[in-house]
Amino acid sequence: MRSRFAAFALEKVGYIMQTEQLDTPSSREELIHFCEQMDFVGLQILAETELTVTFHAVLLQNGRDASFTERSLFEKQGGRWLYVGALLLDQNK
Repeated sequence: MRSRFAAFALEKVGYIMQTEQLDTPSSREELIHFCEQMDFVGLQILAETELTVTFHAVLLQNGRDASFTERSLFEKQGGRWLYVGALLLDQNK
């Protein structure tokens, strides 16, 4: 999760796409747009299980709080952990 957050902050779209489950990739253009619109301020890992990571991401968009809390789901494929999807828990907290 930390490596994906860093990749978003550094606009490493290729890495983000490589760490997603192959049948649910985001579009390159959507990812670029998202990365360009946000300031990635911080990440706090709240909980971990074998398949999930719950975190709070502190983001700013045009100087306004765009933070959110999410539980991300991961699946191991070919020896690699890939992002499957998320359950958004709480925005702007």
